Amino acid sequence: MLCHVLREDAELAEAIPAARRQEAIGECVAPEIYLPSSRTPSALGAHSGTGVGFLVLSGLLVRRVGIDGRFGAELLGEGDLLRPSQGEFDSPMLPLETRWLVPEPGRLAVLDDDFVQRLARYPELAPAIVARAMQRSRNLAVNMAIVHQARVDVRLHMLLWHLAGRWGRVRSDGTVVPLRLTHALLADLVAARRPTVTSALTDLARRGLVRSQGDSWVLFGEAPVELLDIDGTAAPRRREAPSLASRT
Repeated sequence: MLCHVLREDAELAEAIPAARRQEAIGECVAPEIYLPSSRTPSALGAHSGTGVGFLVLSGLLVRRVGIDGRFGAELLGEGDLLRPSQGEFDSPMLPLETRWLVPEPGRLAVLDDDFVQRLARYPELAPAIVARAMQRSRNLAVNMAIVHQARVDVRLHMLLWHLAGRWGRVRSDGTVVPLRLTHALLADLVAARRPTVTSALTDLARRGLVRSQGDSWVLFGEAPVELLDIDGTAAPRRREAPSLASRT
């Protein structure tokens, strides 16, 4: 089954000048695969190794990387690029264990060699695709900064707001993060134990900051100032001049 990549991903389509956009939407097609919920998505291995890789159209994937039974995790969703075949070159000097999980079924576009040939007709798309890959590395850097926060409740609050910035929707009653995030998955993402995460989420709910709602999370209030600083979106803090009274 083929999908029209630029119709699925309107942000990529905007990289093409309006005069050629419809033509590009019609020509830039790629195979589409469906990923059911799974702990070992075999479809990734069957299609990896050629072309650009995969573009996530919907759903959630988790890449877990472990050393000696301790894992870090990366959450991937709509708009993200991945290339699982590159995992074998991550760190040849360390005994890494890499696993892919699919907590929420979804669809991927296979940006294979045929797609690359079509891409050559629209060079404006190349910087946009590279920007997607770079954004993934920036998201990882933000995740690392979040994990270095001392308190688990702060990590969780910041992580959920970070995910809201990527995939959230603003409603009258709060900001919704429409992701199926179990306590176990959140524990991997914030480098904590699952019971600790459960306690921290209970505390955040008691304080009126976070609420679980079906397969979504609802956030109340504003994003933590610390997260705005990490993302580079906070206004620079101005140092107040000392008052006359403080000089006397």
